[in-house]
Amino acid sequence: MAMKINTLKYFLMDASKSFTRNKTITLASCATVATTLFIMGIFLLTLLNVNQGILGVQSNLQAEIYINDNITLDQQTALENTIRSTDGVKDIKFVSKEEALKKLRDTFGADNQELTEGMEQANPLPANYIVKVTSPDKISNVIKNVQGMPGIYQISDVRDLVNKVQKISNAVKYVGLGLFLLLSGVSLFLISNTIKLAVYARRREIGIMKFIGATDWFIRWPFIFEGMFMGVAGALMSLIVVFYTYRLVLAKFSTELLELMSVKLVPASYVFTHMSWEFLLAGIAIGVFGSIMAIRKFLKV
Repeated sequence: MAMKINTLKYFLMDASKSFTRNKTITLASCATVATTLFIMGIFLLTLLNVNQGILGVQSNLQAEIYINDNITLDQQTALENTIRSTDGVKDIKFVSKEEALKKLRDTFGADNQELTEGMEQANPLPANYIVKVTSPDKISNVIKNVQGMPGIYQISDVRDLVNKVQKISNAVKYVGLGLFLLLSGVSLFLISNTIKLAVYARRREIGIMKFIGATDWFIRWPFIFEGMFMGVAGALMSLIVVFYTYRLVLAKFSTELLELMSVKLVPASYVFTHMSWEFLLAGIAIGVFGSIMAIRKFLKV
């Protein structure tokens, strides 16, 4: 057991010395890993927030059925009964022309009330029914049942918005994955070259070790640990940069607007509480794989 601990100490000490020996190249390798993971982190946060936005919109998924000013009582009653009898309808609310105007004024705020001056005399806003459904696919049932009924001015819903947001989310996902793979390749190349330089500088020492019976894995481990150090260092650098960058971005968003849209963005603390282990594992994987690639070639295993 003591032998194994001493061997591990030797590996770690040897890796630490090599890590600090080629400072410029080591720093470049760590910076590349950090850049790779920074891109990954930003795209992960973007996707998480896009999904939060989709969930927020879907939680308030509704159809708004605007009616003509000259709709008859019989037509309005028939329309309301049709809506209520439709499968999947959770709630229905009638908004009069006056309520629609008040809602518009509340949206503009106290500083912009002049925009709605004089609208009481000639209110252009139509009355409408706000129909909430149990699930997104139920909106089609509502629209299908009321389509073409007399007295309807316009029907609007947020299905197109949800579809567009999902398309944007998919595009961000693929672009992020492409950049991550590209930068991962660059990181592997730099770490591999850094390890190659360390191996080349110690080629005589490695030759002597092999001559006296050291196994290839005994020679490999210090370089693998060195790659792990680079990966961990890059991961820690990227975590800090992602955290402060994301916190700065969050400060620019309007809290009131997000609450109005029922969207809750991922907090900045999420970077350390949930993403830190992902960054560390990714950094270690890049470092270890890059080291193994370099040593394998030199040892001709």
